[in-house]
Amino acid sequence: MSPADTLRLLLLSSLWGLSFIFMRVAVPEFGPVSLILVRMGVGALLLVPLLLGVRYFQLAWENKGRLFVLGLINHVLPFSLLALATTRLEAGFTSLINATTPIFTALLGALFFATPIRRQQYLGLALALFGVYVLSADRLDFALGGDGWFILAVLGATFCYGIAGNYSKTHLSHLPVRVLAAGSTAMSALILLVPGLMLWPAEPISGLAWANGLALAVLSTTAAFLLYFGLIASAGATATSTVTFLVPVSALAWGFVLLGERLSLQVLAGMAITLVGTAITTRLIRLRRVQRKPTP
Repeated sequence: MSPADTLRLLLLSSLWGLSFIFMRVAVPEFGPVSLILVRMGVGALLLVPLLLGVRYFQLAWENKGRLFVLGLINHVLPFSLLALATTRLEAGFTSLINATTPIFTALLGALFFATPIRRQQYLGLALALFGVYVLSADRLDFALGGDGWFILAVLGATFCYGIAGNYSKTHLSHLPVRVLAAGSTAMSALILLVPGLMLWPAEPISGLAWANGLALAVLSTTAAFLLYFGLIASAGATATSTVTFLVPVSALAWGFVLLGERLSLQVLAGMAITLVGTAITTRLIRLRRVQRKPTP
């Protein structure tokens, strides 16, 4: 990666790390669905002008059904589940569970999209899942008011991302990045319009919550999407995928600085195990076989 791409990667990880902070602050007043309506609605208003060229608009219209599906499984469902989770879970903790997205992408790719998994990747899958267990073992309480259901909500979001990654690669890889970003965001806003307005809070929303909701839409959605797709174009998908490992670190740091969230030894150990396992799964870390010398 060039120095400029490295800076873009660090900025992207910071913006996506901040998204967990913005949700944690804004969602108690907005509610999960209404907050994500703000996120995708403002994002659509800012991104749709990218489709003003005849070619781009025609491509978006011809693929509107697929963009609808992508918006549903890559934005609406996972963003709403993550917003729900942040009503109970710390921002840094939520981002760490969310870092398992490549695990579900690999598993679902092997099961339904004919994407092979190499032998070493199974080790990475097992290691990453063990890291999630280390993170959440003492919080898997499924009684009323327990954290277990909220942890499942985060895993549900990563499951959606896993489907979306494989679906996009299989059915939408021919589209320009601006069509993917603007088209899926606009479809997400349409899907959320009615439920988001129906669930809009009756009480007035504070200026702090609005500031965080708009920052979520402008910084962690619009600007982040443009950075992300620009990085894919200039640095490639493999290099850009390393943002997976930087976002939790960013979210933990922002959570510690802005919200006073504590960094326990359990969280740090779980983070290390999960991210190493994810790195092996995505083949960022490649294990070499030991070559046996032939017997004389």
